[in-house]
Amino acid sequence: MSIPAPDTLTGERGSNDAPGAADTGLPFGPRAAMMFLTAALALNFVDRQIVNILAEPISRELKLADWQIGLMSGLAFALLYGLAGIPFARWADRGHRPRIMALAVLLWSGFTIACGLARNFPQLLLGRVGVGIGEAGLTPAANSLIVDYVRPERRASSLALYYLGVPIGTLAGMALGGLVADAYGWRAAFFLAGVPGLLLAPCLLFVLSEPRTGKERGPDLAPIGTVATVVTLWRIRTYRLVVMATALQAAVGYGFGPFLASFFVRNHGAEIGDLASSAGLGAAGFLGLTLGLSTGLGGAIGVWLGGFLADRHGRNDARAYVTVPALAAAASLPCYALIFTVDSGIFALAGLALPNILGAMWMGPVHSTHQSVSPPEMRGAATALFLLILNLIGVGLGPLLVGAASDAIAWQAGEDKGASLRFALVGASLLAPVAAYIFWQARRSIADDMVS
Repeated sequence: MSIPAPDTLTGERGSNDAPGAADTGLPFGPRAAMMFLTAALALNFVDRQIVNILAEPISRELKLADWQIGLMSGLAFALLYGLAGIPFARWADRGHRPRIMALAVLLWSGFTIACGLARNFPQLLLGRVGVGIGEAGLTPAANSLIVDYVRPERRASSLALYYLGVPIGTLAGMALGGLVADAYGWRAAFFLAGVPGLLLAPCLLFVLSEPRTGKERGPDLAPIGTVATVVTLWRIRTYRLVVMATALQAAVGYGFGPFLASFFVRNHGAEIGDLASSAGLGAAGFLGLTLGLSTGLGGAIGVWLGGFLADRHGRNDARAYVTVPALAAAASLPCYALIFTVDSGIFALAGLALPNILGAMWMGPVHSTHQSVSPPEMRGAATALFLLILNLIGVGLGPLLVGAASDAIAWQAGEDKGASLRFALVGASLLAPVAAYIFWQARRSIADDMVS
C-alpha cells in the first residue's frame, strides 16, 4: 500500500479541510509522521498480542486454567486500558500529543519486560494491567492528531494506514514470540518485545509536531467535563451504534486470539507437529509464524480494503462508512464456523486468512466515522470512550467468556478440552451477525450526524 501523498496528510486550508485545520509544521514531513505513528501502533500490538502465542507454555509452567488465560489476556488488560484511556484522552484534547504518546510507549514497554520476570499468576496479571495502562495513551492522541493532519475525504484511508500497525504488530508478535519461545523460552519473548519501544519513544518527539496553538490546547477546552463529554457523545446516534457494533465484532476477533494456538494444538496436534518438524521448527514457532502471517497479512489486506472501499464510495454516500463493516461482519460467520469444525488442520490454518481479512475491514471506516460525527474539541475523548467500551466488551469479556465457556463445556464433556474449545469458539462467532445488524442500522443517521 502506498502512503498517501503529502498534500492529503497536511492540514492546509482548502474548501474541504476540516474546521480548525492548520499548518502541521512536521519537521520531517507527513510520510515520516505516518511511518512512526504506524510503527508505534505496531509495537503496541506486538506487546499486546505476544501473550496469545505464549499462552500454552505460560499455562504449562504456571499451571493456569483457560479462564485465567482469558482473564490475563483479556479483562485484566482491557479494564485498565479502557479506564486509563479516559484521562489520557482528556489530556490529549488539551495537551501536547506527541509527548503523551512518547510517555505511553515507555510505560507499556517497561511493563512488557516486567511480564517476563513474573513467577506466578498474580505477578503476570499485574504486568498485563500495566501494559494496558500504558497502551491506553497512544490511540486517543494519535487518532485526533491524524484527523488534524488529514483532509476529511482522506480520513478513512489515512486512519487505515495507521491501523495497519494492528496486523503488522500482530504478525510480528506471534511470529517472533513463537520462534523466540521455542529457542529461548517464553520469558525471553517478553524481553525482546519490550526493548524496541524504549528506543521508539524519544523518536516520536523529534518526528511529530503538535499543530494546535497554545490557546487551542488550554482554557478553551478546560470547562468541558468528562461526564458532559460522555453524555454529548452518547446522544449522537451514529456514534452510539458504531461503538456497540464494533464492541460485539471485537468480542469475536479478540475473543478468539488467546485460544487459536491452543485450538490447533488440542485439535490438530499431531498434524501440526508433523508440519512443524518438516519445517525444522517447534510447534510454538510454527504456529506463531503461520498464525502471525495469516492474521498479519490478512489483517493488513482487510484494513487497507476497508478504508479504500469506504473512502471510494463514501464520497457520494456517507452510508458506505458503516455499510462496509456491516457486510464484512455478516460474511465472517460462515467462515469461522467452517474453520473451527473442519477435520483438516492445514485447511483450517489456510482458511483463517479470509475471516482475518473480513474481521479487519471495520478499522478504517469505524475510526473515521466516530471521529467525523464527534465535535472537534471532543475527538480525543470520543476515541477513549470508544476504546473503553470496545476493550471492556471485546478485548476484556471476549477472551474471558470463551475461556470460561471452554472450561464449562470440558467439565460437562468429560474433560475433552479440544472439543470444548472448539464449541466455545463456534459459539462466540454468532456475535458477528448481531454486529452486522447494528452497523446496518447506523446507515439511517450517519449523513445527518457528520460534523466534518
